[in-house]
Formats: sequence, C-alpha cells, structure tokens
Amino acid sequence: MLQCTAVTRIPLDDTLTALITLPGEHPTPTPYALCELGEHPTPTDHAALLRPADNPDRPALWLFWTGTGTPDTPTHRIDTAPWCPATLHHLTNNATLPCSLFNRHPTGHSWDITDPLGDLIAGTLTTDDPQGRPHP
Repeated sequence: MLQCTAVTRIPLDDTLTALITLPGEHPTPTPYALCELGEHPTPTDHAALLRPADNPDRPALWLFWTGTGTPDTPTHRIDTAPWCPATLHHLTNNATLPCSLFNRHPTGHSWDITDPLGDLIAGTLTTDDPQGRPHP
C-alpha cells in the first residue's frame, strides 16, 4: 500500500500550545506535515505524528486534518492518541516491530505502507548519465 501524499501547513500556534503541555523537550515543529497513513478515501482524516510520548505506553501527540473543499482551508485537530497495539513478529530472528500509527487507524499498519519517494531518495545513486549527473 502506498503512503497518502496529503500535505498540510501545521497550525503553529496550536501546535506549540499542545507541545508545551507535554513533559520533556519541546522541539520546534516543521512548517508542514505529510500524512503518514496509507492511501485512503477523501472523507477520512489525514494524520501526522507531531511528537511521541516520553513513555511508549503513553499516547502520542498527533495532527489530524481534513480538506474542506479546497486545499487552502483544511480543518486541523491536534490530539493525543494511543499507539496501535499491533505488532509484526519476524519468525526467523524472533524480532517484533510495533505499528507506528495510532490505535484504530483507518488504513493498513505502518509496515504495510511504502513511501516511494522516500525509497527513491534513500536509493543508491548511480552515475550512468553521460553528463555525470547522479540519478537513482
């Protein structure tokens, strides 16, 4: 499943207010957030992790948003949400991988979601170009 490509401008005032209420360090948020869910239908909220909790058993701070007809006027909501309890168990090495999304997320688990742009950026660059420019 491919990752959703929705992007939104983070409501900075609301985000900073929410971050201040959490214990620990308060990193400066980036100005934009990318939906971390897999591709989903339009009426479903988009979601981006703003900050995990200091304790993995505590809820994380998430930004949820929906478009209201135009990309320039999304509706934002900042809220805490518990982590998804699902884990992927690798039988060959007995390792476990917890889902990195919130509980009851509407799409596949985080290990089912692929980010083709991220894969492209992280891929090995070659220089087969006649002018010596690197490309994936």
